[in-house]
Amino acid sequence: MDNSIDTFIKQALIEDVGNGDYTSLSCIDNNQQSKAQLLAKENGILSGVEIAQRTFFIVDSTLEIEILKASGNTVNKGDVVLTVSGNAQSILKAERLVLNIMQRMSGIATFTHQTSQLIAHTKCKLLDTRKTTPGFRLFEKMAVKHGGGVNHRFGLYDMIMIKDNHIDYAGGIENALKRVEKFLSENQLNLNIEIETRNIKEVEEVLKSKVTVQRIMLDNYSPHQIVEALALIQGCCETEASGGININTIKEYAETGVDFISMGALTHSYKSLDLSLKAI
Repeated sequence: MDNSIDTFIKQALIEDVGNGDYTSLSCIDNNQQSKAQLLAKENGILSGVEIAQRTFFIVDSTLEIEILKASGNTVNKGDVVLTVSGNAQSILKAERLVLNIMQRMSGIATFTHQTSQLIAHTKCKLLDTRKTTPGFRLFEKMAVKHGGGVNHRFGLYDMIMIKDNHIDYAGGIENALKRVEKFLSENQLNLNIEIETRNIKEVEEVLKSKVTVQRIMLDNYSPHQIVEALALIQGCCETEASGGININTIKEYAETGVDFISMGALTHSYKSLDLSLKAI
């Protein structure tokens, strides 16, 4: 598993446990062997099962985990996701971190699934964004995939994404694109280029440029304006709609024929899925 996941888990345990789980240490025998099950308390899409398993292992490698539901699976209220057996103090030490991670990830997966189903009849794919929780991005993007969405760039380093402020600071679209092309060549970088446009005029400027872009973002366009932009672009590059799109409007946007829709709400406006760990 990714070393960054282990690092996160260990740091989170330090934050939570500190000098010790004094409640468990004081009222439960050090050698007591017990069992617990992780339950779904509402319907949804699971995410983070593998992270839960890793958390239990890091807390105590002797704990035995039986996985009954995998990430990406549908769960109904009352379903048992997994069972954990072993040292009772260890189970309790891991409990809150396991739930904190899985509830948030499953909430994102559930919301992503619900949203993606609204556009499943089109070719359009649902993207996440960088509007994530600092330090928790990897988990949130995993959850989007478990819910049937597609990950956009992970950070500032894995593609070129020229947004409105870049364009304004660079002195316009043509300047920004030329500078990007020069930078990539000088630094021997092979990165895709996406550029944000705010209106049809800017789309025309991108299309007139001699710099090849892989994707044009149509930011804060109405569905009608997107149709107009797509007629100009004529499939010469990918297209992405973004800005203010929600579950009430996404179907209309997807039906324009745009390739992607990005929604920051997937990772910043979801509701955590209610899960619980109960002794048995």
